[in-house]
Amino acid sequence: MHMQNHGLSLVAPRLTPVLDPAFLPAALTNRVFRDAVRASGHGVPVKIALERGPESVSRFDTAVAPSGHPQADGNFTYIERLTKFLLWSRGGGRIYFSGPEELASQLRKHFAESATGKFDANIMGSKIYERPFEVVSVPPDKMPAAQESTAPLGRHLDGCRIGFDLGASDRKVAAILAGKAVFSEEVPWDPRSHSDPQWHFDQIQDSLKRAAAHLPRVDAIGGSSAGVYVNNRVMVASLFRGVPEEQFNTRVKNIFLDLQRAWNSIPFDVVNDGEVTALAGAMSLKEDAVLGVALGSSQAAGFVTPEGNITSWLNELAFAPVDYNPDAPVDEWSGDYGCGVQYFSQQGVGRLIPAAGIEMDGRLGLPEKLVEVQKLMAKGDDRAAKIYQTIGTCLGYTIAHYTDFYDFRNLLLLGRVTTGEGGNIIVQKAREVLTAEFPEVKVSIHMPDEKEKRHGQAMAAASLPVIVNK
Repeated sequence: MHMQNHGLSLVAPRLTPVLDPAFLPAALTNRVFRDAVRASGHGVPVKIALERGPESVSRFDTAVAPSGHPQADGNFTYIERLTKFLLWSRGGGRIYFSGPEELASQLRKHFAESATGKFDANIMGSKIYERPFEVVSVPPDKMPAAQESTAPLGRHLDGCRIGFDLGASDRKVAAILAGKAVFSEEVPWDPRSHSDPQWHFDQIQDSLKRAAAHLPRVDAIGGSSAGVYVNNRVMVASLFRGVPEEQFNTRVKNIFLDLQRAWNSIPFDVVNDGEVTALAGAMSLKEDAVLGVALGSSQAAGFVTPEGNITSWLNELAFAPVDYNPDAPVDEWSGDYGCGVQYFSQQGVGRLIPAAGIEMDGRLGLPEKLVEVQKLMAKGDDRAAKIYQTIGTCLGYTIAHYTDFYDFRNLLLLGRVTTGEGGNIIVQKAREVLTAEFPEVKVSIHMPDEKEKRHGQAMAAASLPVIVNK
């Protein structure tokens, strides 16, 4: 325990990530903090509720150190990092807090005044849940009860369906006839550089029409896309980052409702790509309790419950803190330190290239840099291998952290970063960490093959809508 992060005793990992020796895993620090609080016999209960809407509330209970205890200086950092993780995994426009009033007021101040807190509050409040974000202190008996709305998602393969998946670098579409893919294609695109909403509409429509040409009729359309979707409306999505805010609100928010109208208002469902990834995994593994994590241009995630349902949670783990080192790399969008995207994405690979001693043209974009690393890996370059070893070690500690928040037995690993031999190294290192440090964590790590990855997503997306009265 060699570092303090605002009073929290930070714990170094037994297995050091080879190119990221300063990594201080959230899972270890939280474990030591919780053990100390439990051992004191005087832990102060803290209850947190995250409200997404009147019918949708998540609960999380923990405890902090009593005042005067050596760990008490770490109480706020522990609660702040925990709350941030809960916000980006569950979502919430309002937080109910039951615990020491001092912590509640520090939390309110954090969301109102600090740059990173304001970023989270603004996205959760005005952008996603369309209301002012707030932290409300309540006594323990006034805490709202958990209300998790889960839905059996997809797995409908009857009729004539189109499935699509919109990624940052390509869009995929598939035509499904009675459960069989009769057509599929991938089209490269660069949506983030386009500011005209009509361009986006036309490109998506183009893919749908090409798929429709292979079906006798179209009964339903299902899609997945990076970003946050509530009732088929686009709340936040990096794909549309180039569109000015006013046009985002007037044209992009309802772009999928407009597309649905263009297709005679047939059943049309769009959800976050992480959810569909997890669903595709559950369908191919024939297993439930799946956390899907895609290491792509960002980090996407999705969760299928032990009952085989999906939740209304956000699962935006790109923003969830995993490294408690206060000097950890900072996310370019939120400005916060130690969040998942810097470890488990193309950005994570780009960050490790200089540390690996690999010289690369500075003008290359992240996707091109990843391709170069993959080429070196294919030639057996040890420097490239170290990048994947580092990602895998960090992932092992992070999987253990995720088990505090998700009830899963299967971790599904996808995304361009896992392509080729590098993916096997990531899995091997993650397993080593779990065996050495967390023998109690029973999680199987799966990596689907390339074809399954490509077709599974569009097929699972196509299975989203329910076709009624055929």
